[in-house]
Amino acid sequence: MHRIISYAPEHRSALLDLSLRAWEPVFPIVRNEVPGFVYSAFYPNGWRERQLKDLSEVLDNEPENVDVAVDEGRPIGWVCTRLHPDDKMGEVFVIAVDPDYQQRGSGVISWSTRSLEFARRAWQW
Repeated sequence: MHRIISYAPEHRSALLDLSLRAWEPVFPIVRNEVPGFVYSAFYPNGWRERQLKDLSEVLDNEPENVDVAVDEGRPIGWVCTRLHPDDKMGEVFVIAVDPDYQQRGSGVISWSTRSLEFARRAWQW
């Protein structure tokens, strides 16, 4: 059974790895759906390099916004939720689930309660 815990730096490597595996099937579709110059502008050195950079920045710069799903101590997914007090809004900024755990409902069920509570805080401002 999995549970949701707060992010800790020791999760970083596993979360980056599972994120790349989770999005591996997405980027070929994106590449085919947008003009080549757009894709190249966003990913001049390939999508993996850009994703690693962007996701590393999220984990390093806002760890307090990251929750991790673990199964028997092993990270199986994560979510970064941001609050926007000026707009009284919450945002799911990043969500990634290990491909071995996708399509089981674990991501949605686990994070829905926690993310809703996070979003409710936005309305309290």
